[in-house]
Amino acid sequence: GSAGVDVTTVRDATLWDTHIHRIPLNVKGPIGNGCSALLLGRSSTTMAGLLILPGVIDADCEGQIQAMAWRTPSPPLSIPKGTRIAQLISFKAIVPKAMDNIRGSSGFGSAGAPAIFWSTNITQHRTTLTVTLFNNSNQPLHIRCKTLLDTGADITVIA
Repeated sequence: GSAGVDVTTVRDATLWDTHIHRIPLNVKGPIGNGCSALLLGRSSTTMAGLLILPGVIDADCEGQIQAMAWRTPSPPLSIPKGTRIAQLISFKAIVPKAMDNIRGSSGFGSAGAPAIFWSTNITQHRTTLTVTLFNNSNQPLHIRCKTLLDTGADITVIA
């Protein structure tokens, strides 16, 4: 049998530019049975020049599920209501429960605003960063050091 369930658009949509657009689909969360899902584009959608960016639908997602669609290389592209543009592949997530988040039906970042804790333009010159460290007697110690940037999302390496 099929690994996924096709989902359709709930209204006509026309992509007039090459930006990413949200396209509402005919399915609402939660998916059911405690399942999460991957939202992937159908191969025929990709062949037609419409890319559906992959997304994870959490088990506690509520409200309208939307696809992130990107028209390449040359708009416009019309998508009639009821077009099968994506598929949901359900799965049972096996991850430790960190905390209860009430997400609501906003989707796309409804669990909290994105956070950028430190950012800088990457140039050919090494970036300097002032770091404040505290010792056991709670006295601040200022250190200026040259850093090499690690583009990883989980750690920062200062060398």
